[in-house]
Amino acid sequence: MTQVQQQQDKPKKNNPLLEILFNILIPSLILMKFSGPEHLGTLLGLIIALAFPVCYAIYDFTKVGSLNFISLLGFLSTLLTGGIALFELDVEWLAIKEAAIPAMIGLTVLLSGFFGKPLLAKLLLNSFIFNLNLIYDTLEKKSKTEQFKQKISQANFVLAMTFVFSSTMNYLLAKWIVTSPAGTVEFNEQLGEMTLLSYPVIAIPSTIMLFGILFYVIKITSKLTGIKFEDMMNAD
Repeated sequence: MTQVQQQQDKPKKNNPLLEILFNILIPSLILMKFSGPEHLGTLLGLIIALAFPVCYAIYDFTKVGSLNFISLLGFLSTLLTGGIALFELDVEWLAIKEAAIPAMIGLTVLLSGFFGKPLLAKLLLNSFIFNLNLIYDTLEKKSKTEQFKQKISQANFVLAMTFVFSSTMNYLLAKWIVTSPAGTVEFNEQLGEMTLLSYPVIAIPSTIMLFGILFYVIKITSKLTGIKFEDMMNAD
């Protein structure tokens, strides 16, 4: 395989800076500073602010050819938020929505473990990162396959708990910040503040937990197989 073919086959990566910019910073700025009657107004400010994550999800889809899981969640979350605001529903629905999405993901992760197909294995143990043939063959030779599966199931449960944490924090953050009725300038400003705070309060701790789980999986894999970290990485 030529170098050009390898570059073409390699999956395109999302730009974290663009994700933060379009999904958090720009919408928050519009909602908090430009949705008053002297600027865009409540309705137009809300629509323009929510348009940014929607447009980014569409851009991500056209660039990669498939909708990124995070972008898909952001897209659905944005539509639900827009519906709550435009139909001026009780703000309690916003808190429920904020908690429901990570709760559903956590439940999916948990159930995948019960059915013997931990989602963690698909998320972290993939052929783009690890030499899976070497890992699984070595586990089989050392009769460590079942022990490895048990450890992955335990890590999968911890992963599900990180989404429980995210769901709980999302709900509490929404209840704490967004108290004004939907359709008001205050609602837009509080929605922007909640979106902005969700990154340091929820996203960063969740990411740290995920990296901790990844470190655990690598450590366990290396311990059970005897393969060094650099040797288990996919060099293709």
